[in-house]
Amino acid sequence: MMLHAQVYRLHRTASTLRRTSTAVGSLERLCSCIVYKLAETWPPQHPSALFSGKMVDDAKDRYRLPTNVRPRHYDLTVRTDLEELKFDGYVTVHLDILEETRTIQFHVLKLKLEQAKLTSPSLNGPIVQHGSEITFDEDDERATMNLSTTLPAGTTAELRFEFESELLGSLTGYYRSSWECQGKTSYYALTHFEPTAARRAFPCWDEPALKATYTMQMVSRAHTVNLANMSVHSESIYAPHPDPDSDVAAWLSQKLPEGRHEMWKVTTFQKTPLISTYIVAWANGPFSFLEAAYTSPLTSKTCPLRIYATPDLVHQAQFALDIARRAMPIYEQVFDIEYPLPKLDFLVANDFNIGAMENWGLITGRTTAFLVDPLRGKLLDKKGVTYTVCHEIAHMWFGNITTMDWWDTVYLKEGFARLVGETIIAGKLFPEWRLRQGFVRSEMVAAMRADAKLSSHPIEVECPDAKMANQIFDAMSYDKGATILRMLSGYVTEEKFLKGASLYLKKHLYGNAVTKDLWRGVAEASGMDVPRIMDNWVKKTGFPIVQVTELDGGIRVRQDRFLETGPADPKDNETIWSIPLTILAIDGGGKASVDRAVLLDEREKVVSVDTSKPFKLNAGTIGMYRVLYGPERLAKIAQEAAKRNSVFSLEDRLGLLLDALVLSKAGYSLASSVLTLYNILRDEEDRMIWLTMADGISEMSSVWFEQGDIVENLDKFCRDLFGPIVKRLGTDYSEDEDIEVRQLRTAAIQRAARAGDSHVVDHILSLFNKATATGDDTCIPPDLVTITYEIAVKYGGRKEWDVVEGIITTAKTPQVKRAAMVALGATRDRDLQEETWSYIMTKARDQDLYSYFAGLQGNPTARHFLAEKFKADYDTLHTRTAHNFRLQHLVWFSFTMLSSMKDYEETAAFFKDRDTSTFSMSRDQALESIEARAAWVERSSEDLRQWFEKMAEE
Repeated sequence: MMLHAQVYRLHRTASTLRRTSTAVGSLERLCSCIVYKLAETWPPQHPSALFSGKMVDDAKDRYRLPTNVRPRHYDLTVRTDLEELKFDGYVTVHLDILEETRTIQFHVLKLKLEQAKLTSPSLNGPIVQHGSEITFDEDDERATMNLSTTLPAGTTAELRFEFESELLGSLTGYYRSSWECQGKTSYYALTHFEPTAARRAFPCWDEPALKATYTMQMVSRAHTVNLANMSVHSESIYAPHPDPDSDVAAWLSQKLPEGRHEMWKVTTFQKTPLISTYIVAWANGPFSFLEAAYTSPLTSKTCPLRIYATPDLVHQAQFALDIARRAMPIYEQVFDIEYPLPKLDFLVANDFNIGAMENWGLITGRTTAFLVDPLRGKLLDKKGVTYTVCHEIAHMWFGNITTMDWWDTVYLKEGFARLVGETIIAGKLFPEWRLRQGFVRSEMVAAMRADAKLSSHPIEVECPDAKMANQIFDAMSYDKGATILRMLSGYVTEEKFLKGASLYLKKHLYGNAVTKDLWRGVAEASGMDVPRIMDNWVKKTGFPIVQVTELDGGIRVRQDRFLETGPADPKDNETIWSIPLTILAIDGGGKASVDRAVLLDEREKVVSVDTSKPFKLNAGTIGMYRVLYGPERLAKIAQEAAKRNSVFSLEDRLGLLLDALVLSKAGYSLASSVLTLYNILRDEEDRMIWLTMADGISEMSSVWFEQGDIVENLDKFCRDLFGPIVKRLGTDYSEDEDIEVRQLRTAAIQRAARAGDSHVVDHILSLFNKATATGDDTCIPPDLVTITYEIAVKYGGRKEWDVVEGIITTAKTPQVKRAAMVALGATRDRDLQEETWSYIMTKARDQDLYSYFAGLQGNPTARHFLAEKFKADYDTLHTRTAHNFRLQHLVWFSFTMLSSMKDYEETAAFFKDRDTSTFSMSRDQALESIEARAAWVERSSEDLRQWFEKMAEE
């Protein structure tokens, strides 16, 4: 009933704002969203007395363009002027008229349109439109052309526009990026259109299902390089002529002033295949490149690969190019589909909104996504570049060849790319990285952390407009999408899953698809009823906890929704998932077997298991669910896991550790039981187990950051665990050492230093002081750069802060620069925290804001400072991020690590009367995180104190 009241109040508010059309439009759209959700959620016995079915349809469809007209091909010409920092051009859109109409709607935003002309074989002559005949709705980001005559169904038309705009530093649409060249700031330009920003660069039908082909021309200063989705067809220098011999020459002759002898060139690109607007791309600038090629294993054709960057950075791009060269043929073999374009380029950008973007044939991304120092690049940097390159290449098939029909199923590309690209394919390139095991403690953790909140949302979520589309590029689409696809892969086998993906792609080549199309492909490959198993994982919010009760001759298993705040209320506990229980059992001879056939698809079920022998649910931690055992069974499982040659796999042991921490946080077990488990495993040798324990201790320290005695005891516990590892492995690195030894040493040094181990801290400070004194930072091992800067700022003062601040502008690699950005927030001095904030507000690039916020968030002494500064400068931050929707991330960093109900109330009060439509999900998640952390502190503080007292006595 609350929604009914909201509708009434919003309509009443709208009625008082008749003179403010923008406000009324916004309120009406919000009402429509609520109306649509009401129609979805009303029980069947409640007739929709207030709203007709047609109104519901209108509410759902008003954000989509009408279907009476569809684009078939774009002839697009764009001129870039990097000296004047503007662009202009013209486009002819070839249209199919599917229904009789006298109006044409299309998307456009922040563009000045001129010279609108419509021609059609059905018309006696062209229709030239003037401003009064085109209406603009900036809220819905579209324009409507009202025609003086009717276009008949079944005919075609051509719509031509001229357009122009400034090149802003907006990180979206067609925008400018800057770099320092010979002591001055220079610029280049590139596009970023996902999800709904192509309309900022040219008038278009900006929806993923409205695919068309493109013929692209770029006009630019003669000394610059033009890039686009396709290969260059021709390139020539423009020469003024009284009788121009081409359309672009005639257009330029009108645009360029007489008497100015400027050299412009025209680059024409090959025609694209059918492509969605969000992966159309182009760029212009003084780029240099590295090149390679690969041979298709399917056709034996050679495909050229290039990576472009500004001349000062391109030498760091070789590693990314090598990854692409190695990965491309593997993708062709896995999908059994040749990469269809004639080339694949990458472009490295100094200013970029996200990590990277899969534009077809022209992948773009920030410096940290593609660059690695060829001599001193650390392993973590190489892993990050590998993940990014493999992720974006996965999209060349999953997303670009076959595209989701609408943004509500964006997981079809993002979840898939995270699993197949970052885990399966990257794992084939570097098996020694053990990425399949790493998935459990990274992507799976991220998915379950976000989905354990009431404020979560289904993977498939209603996505009416741009504000919502930008918010769902989140852990649900990426990490939960990947996690449930991994679960499906484990259930049907990876071979059949990838075969099903190939069938899915082949059936929807150059088209669009929805979830059921992928399920059909996997069902065909596996012979299983995939929709029955998977639909609720995609369509419903949350995931289950499975409670195990032992019986004579078996176990009773019960599923309920898991929430980090504790057992769910009945109204939030209605979903029944189909859960692959995947039971690992051990026989009398100690041999393990896995039963993959048991599916828990009802609330409770009794399963036959020999409880006299060790057993464990969710073998391999494949399923996205928590398991709650009785204390005695959990102790037996822990004892088995602690054995040197345990039958439990690494994934099993990781799952046990992760379940223990989260179940404690939700109140199902004591917080002290987590530390007891860690203590049992202190003889563990595997790096991932140690990292998982370190993460657990860090999370507890973070939650209890305002209880100094508990934090100090947790730090001491951490020092006792990791200090001996540092002593055993030492602090020196060798190029030929085992990769696991290298990673464990790095992790142990980081954890011991953050816990205040004096020996480790002194060593790190000596590295920093030596680098500062000599001006040579090669004394700092690449793997320790991040922790060295952080510790130097944390334990230092003005001098150390100034040194790190200077590194931001002088760093030789983007990774070192980012390490300095994060470290700047580690200071415990309030005056230096103020200077850090001043730096953020006056000098930081917009794309780097979250790095500085992350540094302050990670510093317990700066968390309340960060929250208060965000509130004080909210309007400025809102303006800075208005074009790129990044405010949602800043909200998360600013508030999610607070741990008291007082913080909750103050945060909720701050946002109460503000427009949070572009970041409402982040706001709700932050508030729920504060609530869960505060409850854990209230419930478990005394338990932890007693455990530490007992440990001190032993």
